[in-house]
Amino acid sequence: MATREQLNDELIAFGESALLIDDFDEACIGFTQRINEPLLAVYSYNQMVALLIERDGMDTTEAEEFVEFNCIGAWLGERTPLIVRELNL
Repeated sequence: MATREQLNDELIAFGESALLIDDFDEACIGFTQRINEPLLAVYSYNQMVALLIERDGMDTTEAEEFVEFNCIGAWLGERTPLIVRELNL
């Protein structure tokens, strides 16, 4: 699980900056970028939900609603982080 310091070290190594979601460093799974576009932080939806359940004592429904409304539903400009929903195959 990543810490903010580790994420910032990675960004320095890339020579880039990215917008990070506060309090969800452990759920950051990497960064992505398209040609001539800004670097974006990528987060795991499942890890974000699990973090809220474990850390904040939310139940599954509360945690999912929190992530969907406060994270997925937030537009922070062209550097808005991506949140990936893993396939359950």
